[in-house]
Amino acid sequence: MLYVHMAFLLNDLFFPKVDPFSASLLSAFSFCSTYFFRPFGALLFGYIGDYAGRKVVVIMTTLLMAISCVIIATLPTYAQIGITASWVVTACRAVQGMAATAEARGAEIYLTESSKPPLQYSLVTLITIFSALGTTAALGVASIFTNSNIYNDFSSWRIAFLVGAGIALVGTAARTSLKEADEFTNKKNKLKNRLEDNQLKMEEINEKYINEKPSILTSISYFLIQCARPPCFYFIYIYCGDVLKQKFGFSSAEVISQNFWVSIVDLLGITALAYLSFKIHPFKILKVRFYLFFVTLLFFPITLHYAPSSMSILFFQCLAAVFVFDHVPATPIFYKYFPVFKRFTYTSFLSALAKLLTYLVTSFGLVYTTSVFGYWGLFCIFAPVGVGYIISLAHFQNLEDQEV
Repeated sequence: MLYVHMAFLLNDLFFPKVDPFSASLLSAFSFCSTYFFRPFGALLFGYIGDYAGRKVVVIMTTLLMAISCVIIATLPTYAQIGITASWVVTACRAVQGMAATAEARGAEIYLTESSKPPLQYSLVTLITIFSALGTTAALGVASIFTNSNIYNDFSSWRIAFLVGAGIALVGTAARTSLKEADEFTNKKNKLKNRLEDNQLKMEEINEKYINEKPSILTSISYFLIQCARPPCFYFIYIYCGDVLKQKFGFSSAEVISQNFWVSIVDLLGITALAYLSFKIHPFKILKVRFYLFFVTLLFFPITLHYAPSSMSILFFQCLAAVFVFDHVPATPIFYKYFPVFKRFTYTSFLSALAKLLTYLVTSFGLVYTTSVFGYWGLFCIFAPVGVGYIISLAHFQNLEDQEV
């Protein structure tokens, strides 16, 4: 989150100077670089998580995040070492992307398998709450350094990444005290006991348990639901930031400051979801947020056409942050339709692939669609994503109804 929200500053330091249009493409490339290797990271850490356990993955990924933060914090700029700086920072972003997707997935699955509904919905939503808190903290730190008198000092922004590395190291140490997730451990113990009691060979039960796979329709539906959040996030923080810079003359520091206040609204909204999910079924919440988000998006081009102002951008950023349609707080429901011994690998890979594709399409696509259709070009991205989302949600709703 530190790099994502300080990209306006860091891209100038680690990449060559370009014209405004190329700068938009470079910004898109920088943003997407963290997602290119996520599918490979998902397969690697997914295998480890399903074979060795959830605990080891969250420890490994947090440590990798700490190491990459240290490298970025000490990396010379483009002006000092040329294109090498661009390649190294891109590699660090790729490592962070691989680690981030496995870390969040591992934490969500860990809590899903260690709790029961309805408390389970609120507990798993805590992962998203603390992720949002991380975003707010990153924006707060970025705002302090980019607005301070030491903005141009060589070491000012680097302190933020060293702080991030310190937090990651503390998290790594803390997570060593976790015990393994109950459902994962219980499933392994049941298989072991069955082997011993019935004198069976592992090959005899591999097909039924170890190699069990989710249905293709469930996998596709989960993939489409995971496609929802990336364009929403990009619209709220990145696209609106570009609009503020290009249309209203905001500096990078001013964009970061405005995004900081938006992140606080986002954090409060997710906290409210955690509470509501204990009282209201998550699928009902998802449907309401979906429709309200599109109502918000519909009025965005209209408002900016008749009453353009930076405050109107802030207003729509906050509304979109509250009504963003994604998998929260229904995450545990989606997980339970994937076999325990394939859950980490499948959900991690599908999520990573969905984010890679949608971030690529969104970040590069919006540069062209909005240049042709103006603000209405947003719907070229959001309309198909929304259709896939609501159809996929109906699939999981049917699975829930069948269980009842």
